[in-house]
Amino acid sequence: MSSSSNQLHLNAFLMGVGHHEAAWRNPRTDAHRVLDIEHFQELARIAECGRLDSVFFADGLAVGPRVEHNPQAIFEPITLLSAMAVVTEYVGLIATASTGYNDPYNLARKFASLDHISKGRAGWNIVTSGGADEARNFGYDDTPDHAGRYERAAEFVDVAISLWDSWEDDAIEFDVESGRFADPAKVHTIDHVGERFRVRGPLDTPRPPQGRPVLVQAGSSESGKNFAAQYAEAVFTAQRTLEEGQAFYRDLKVRVIKAGRDPRSLKILPGIVPFIGDTEAEARSLEQEFTDLISPAYSLRQLSTVLGVDLTEHSLDAPLPPLPPIDRIQGNKSRYQLVKDLAEKENLTVRQLIGKLGGGRGHRTFAGTPEQIADEIQLWFENEAADGFNVMPPYLPGGLEDFTTRVVPILQERGLFRTEYTATTLRGHYGLDRPVGRFAAEAEPLVVTA
Repeated sequence: MSSSSNQLHLNAFLMGVGHHEAAWRNPRTDAHRVLDIEHFQELARIAECGRLDSVFFADGLAVGPRVEHNPQAIFEPITLLSAMAVVTEYVGLIATASTGYNDPYNLARKFASLDHISKGRAGWNIVTSGGADEARNFGYDDTPDHAGRYERAAEFVDVAISLWDSWEDDAIEFDVESGRFADPAKVHTIDHVGERFRVRGPLDTPRPPQGRPVLVQAGSSESGKNFAAQYAEAVFTAQRTLEEGQAFYRDLKVRVIKAGRDPRSLKILPGIVPFIGDTEAEARSLEQEFTDLISPAYSLRQLSTVLGVDLTEHSLDAPLPPLPPIDRIQGNKSRYQLVKDLAEKENLTVRQLIGKLGGGRGHRTFAGTPEQIADEIQLWFENEAADGFNVMPPYLPGGLEDFTTRVVPILQERGLFRTEYTATTLRGHYGLDRPVGRFAAEAEPLVVTA
């Protein structure tokens, strides 16, 4: 494994015209661009000009409560990233896809295709999908139980890895004279028979340029952390204080070691929502400009979903009502705990809580000068709270432009971030080795039966 321990990693987490829930209402943005592929291609080019490791899209499989007051994530992310791949050369391309409501064969094929299209820049953010609305779109009455979702995810990922490995790296020959396209002895069935899946293989797409896409995970529950320790190469997480970040970092790195892996093989990237101004007062005024546009009706429905309690008739100027114990939460347990702790530790009213959550849904919001934001990033990086950050611009494209042109140069001057790309793949940006295929030492001929 190549070392990149002295360099932090920066990923651009993109969402519509900004992460702040009121971004689309602010005159700094054009809400119509959520339907414009050129908007997203522009964002990819901005990220690449800033030498960022990657861009990332979250995804959900239901409309949910946001449709009245907030734009939807319009595009399926693998398709969207394919369009962004053709206007960029270096920046990584990470898409969220659910193990709950996909099939391993089809999803492995899609990510292999994205990796080929981008020449080795694909990443998969693995989610188990905890929303009840999502479940009902796929024939379930409610969300499948939390532990069962992660058990399915583990088998799903094992199958996907086997499928990506089912073609050896040198299986394709392109021998025009003999008419031989590929060596059938180097294309393998996987013959997987498990509790949830039966998949024969091989994949009908050759092995991806990276061997397999970079595997990313975003759950911070106990099940999520154990899953990450086993499989993930990057983790997107929400930590609000340095101490919380350090505790999560230590915990997860220890789990990685116990899983028999090098702790450097997993990059921990907390989210940060930066409001950037020439002065701290200007940055805070910018943040307030967005907070003033929050729709309480929308925010209460979102908060109700996270906490499992109907708050739509609850007073905005009262504290939260009693909340259910975490073992009754089948959705996102880590986000539930984060919001609950935030409200209790700071003794917030519901109005104050939705104001704090408006920028990043629990991720850390930081308003300051470019130097202050760079200081904060450096503090977390040098004190083992992060290997880098998942940067969540509150508005787009302006928030991303400000970060790449005003904060990144400071980090570069301090020797903390690359000034030029030194690799052409996402694995290369993260300092990760290309994995050896599971069938590399074997040469069993493929026998296709009718």
